[in-house]
Amino acid sequence: MNEIIIELNEISPSEFFGLQNANINLLKEHFPKLKIVARGNKIKAFGDEEVLEEFDKRLTMLLEHFAEFNKLDENIIERVLLSRSKDDYETSLSSNDILVHGVNGKKIKAQTTNQRKLVQLMATNDMVFSVGPAGTGKTYTGVALAVKALKEKQVRRIILTRPAIEAGEKLGFLPGDLKEKFDPYMQPLYDALRDMIPSEKLESHLDKGIIQIAPLAFMRGRTLDNAFVILDEAQNTTHAQMKMFLTRMGKNAKFMIMGDPEQIDLPRKIISGLKEALSILKDVKGVGMIYLDDKDIIRHRLVKKVVTAYKSIKNTD
Repeated sequence: MNEIIIELNEISPSEFFGLQNANINLLKEHFPKLKIVARGNKIKAFGDEEVLEEFDKRLTMLLEHFAEFNKLDENIIERVLLSRSKDDYETSLSSNDILVHGVNGKKIKAQTTNQRKLVQLMATNDMVFSVGPAGTGKTYTGVALAVKALKEKQVRRIILTRPAIEAGEKLGFLPGDLKEKFDPYMQPLYDALRDMIPSEKLESHLDKGIIQIAPLAFMRGRTLDNAFVILDEAQNTTHAQMKMFLTRMGKNAKFMIMGDPEQIDLPRKIISGLKEALSILKDVKGVGMIYLDDKDIIRHRLVKKVVTAYKSIKNTD
């Protein structure tokens, strides 16, 4: 059996190993064919040479990250272990590409390779489709780009919309007027905005119509000029709704369409407008498309496992 020994020089072993060796346990989960022992300032691994080489490479990447940022958490470890290469894992944590400074000076950046690609696509296209599973940062990155465009006076307003489709619940039975019924469905957008714009200013922008949040049906008949427009939950649009929305584009407008084709709440016989548009517009110049995947999930690491588990069930159906 082959063996490698890695010493932690000028790095606190307890901080690198994590509370109750949580970080080491993640390594063990990812490399089940190896016997991994962390003791003192050394990490020893026993197993086949090929697997040891991969382990050595990934551990070196983690050590380099920790040495630079004095920080290691579950999301970073997962990203490093699942990345295709060092370039693939080097995210905004080592980048100066800040999208916006949020509330309390929070630096908001693209956090994965595909999120950075999304930012680049939005810079070179007026219409971008951002597609991927839950937790991949579609909405958060999209809102950050919209706020950035507003702050830099590239646009005069932000318009956020989504189809008022009920995901297992009935809007009609909720209390209040239409806005009060609809607002809970827009909560992810509100949450992102509250991270990026101080509450008083956000309320002022909403009151003045500088930021507008409305059901997709309210877009009909409008021409959206000088605006950054986000369509969220686009997988729940019909053919007619998607066509209507895309043709609202006015002068100096940016459109971002976001959705997850695996979470469609439409009746079975109705084709998703998002799926159709991705096929129809794939070769249209000026339209960008980015497909985020499990590696872009930046929520709790269990979210990634949940998505993978459900995907495996679908593949066996």
